[in-house]
This record gives sequence, structure tokens and C-alpha cells, in this order.
Amino acid sequence: MPLRHIALALLVVAIWGFNFVVIKLSVDALPPLLAAALRFLFAAIPAILLVKPPKAPWLLVVGFGLAFGVALYGFLNLAMAWGMPAGLASLVLQVQAFFTMGLAFVLLGERPGRFQITGAIIAFAGIAVIASGRLGGASLLPFVMTLSAAFAWGVANVLTKKVGKVNALSYTVWGVLVAPIPLLCLSLLAEGPSAIGAALSAFSWSDTMLIGFLAYPATLLGASIWSWLLGQHPASIVAPFTLLVPVTGIVSGYLVLGEQISPPEILGGILVLAGLMVTLVRIKARQLPANPGA
Repeated sequence: MPLRHIALALLVVAIWGFNFVVIKLSVDALPPLLAAALRFLFAAIPAILLVKPPKAPWLLVVGFGLAFGVALYGFLNLAMAWGMPAGLASLVLQVQAFFTMGLAFVLLGERPGRFQITGAIIAFAGIAVIASGRLGGASLLPFVMTLSAAFAWGVANVLTKKVGKVNALSYTVWGVLVAPIPLLCLSLLAEGPSAIGAALSAFSWSDTMLIGFLAYPATLLGASIWSWLLGQHPASIVAPFTLLVPVTGIVSGYLVLGEQISPPEILGGILVLAGLMVTLVRIKARQLPANPGA
């Protein structure tokens, strides 16, 4: 994986880590399903006027929109509205890397190498260490819903990989266009017209800034880069980068929301970094030219 591709992956990691803080603020200000619907409405409506439809099977585009937009952020927004801390959510959601590897193996025949498996095990140990010190801060239902969001993300990753090399921005924009109407329908059913009307009538500039960040840097920019990376490299190589999201998510939660960072979280973060380094060092070694004198 070239260094510039690694840099792009790390940029997405930084945006998505801070994304959890913004989601937490948005579901405190708005009904959670409505917030998710507005996120994708803001992202899709202006962009489809400028971006041509992707040259990809529409079934896969719609499937991506339902998995990434409706399922992932429907579950995640509800989980965080019902008590899941931003830092812990950023941690638990990264189980998607293992869902992605498993689904890619079953559905696409991608076999991760032993260094990728070893790195994933080390990183997962880091996640377990962090979770052991934080699970007391969330009840079982938000935790299970966050795991469901992680599975939905794994499905979205595999669908993206199935599409192959396609214009990433076009694929993302037209994919997320699928999400607003189902999310709005769910919001009407679960949250009610009165809650939606009250939220929209009181919609402020701060709400606009929150939804704008979720729509543009976190969704369009982040997902477009991520889709492009998945089109260039095996899912088992790209997915582990998101194991760094809890590091930026926990730090962001501490700096913005005052969520405390404990010694187990520091140790777990070190293990996550170590696991990713095991994977990246092996990838780098494979890319080095062979020594003619060897």
C-alpha cells in the first residue's frame, strides 16, 4: 500500500474519530433518526446535481445506501442517543473490521494473510482492554445496537469491494441518496411527527453546523476516500485502518465532551497501534523490490 494511500486512510480515521463527538452532540440536539436522515439529505441533494450516476449495478448502489446509511447510522444514532458514550461507540464500532474480513472471505474469497490475522488479533486485544474498562458506562441494548451498526458497516464494505473500481465520489453520493427517505419514515414511526416538527421549527445555526460536518467531511469526503481505497486494495488490508478510529474518538471525546481516558484505554490504544503496525510492516515488506544480490 503506497504511503500516500496510507496518509489518505489516516485522514479518514481522524475525521471519523471526531465524527463520534459530533454525532453525540447532534442526537442530543435532535431526534436521532431525524438527525441521520438530515445528514444524508444534506450530503446527497446538492451533490447529485453535480455528480453523474456511478457506472455500477444499481442493486449494489442501493444495497450500499441501505447498509451504510440506514442500518449503520440508524443503529449508531439510536445507540448514542440511548446512552452509548462517544469514545466507547468509536471503539465498539471497529468490530466492523472483523465482520468485513469474515464477509470478504465468505462472499469474495479473500484470504487474509497470517500477518493480517496476527495484527488483527493484537488490535482486537487492544479493543478488549479498552472495552473492559468502559462497558460499565453503557447498558446492553446500546452496546448490541452498536455491534449491529458494525455488522452493517462490514456489509457496506463488502458491497463496495464487490463494485470494484468505480468513481468513489459518484458511488458514495448516489448510494447515500437512498438513505434519507427510509430514515425519515423510521423517524416518523418511532419519534413521531410532533417531535420532528418541534425539532425542525427550532433548527438553529449550531444544528446546521453539526449536520453539515456529518454530511460533508464525515460522509462525502470520508466515505469517498474509503470507497476509493477499497477499490484499490483488498478489504483485509484497508479495513484494519479503522481500528485507529477509537484512538481519535476517545481523545476527541475527552477534549470536547470531557469523557475521561483511563490507563486501560491508553494500554489498549497502544495495542491497537501495534496491531496495525504488524499489518503495515508486512505490507510494506511485500512492496519492496527484491534484492538482485540475494
